[in-house]
Amino acid sequence: MDDNLINGLKSKIGQIISRYESLKSENTQINAELSKCKQQLQDKNEQITELKKQIDNLQLTEAFRSSYEDTKEAKQKIAKLIREIDKCITMLND
Repeated sequence: MDDNLINGLKSKIGQIISRYESLKSENTQINAELSKCKQQLQDKNEQITELKKQIDNLQLTEAFRSSYEDTKEAKQKIAKLIREIDKCITMLND
């Protein structure tokens, strides 16, 4: 009877150890993925900041230029600015 009890305990301890190792491995993998995602988020935030600066610079430049040029050219420049903004948004979505 004692042998059965000991063997049962050994079996359960083995199962617990096996499950622990499996969870430990899964945890390591999840932590690595989390670190990767955090880095990607930081990279995207930096990209967003840079694109916002570019948009601000373009808008300011275009505002000054359009005040000195005729309306047709101003409209073309505004359309171009909108296309640039759309490109920036597309880049952010990638």
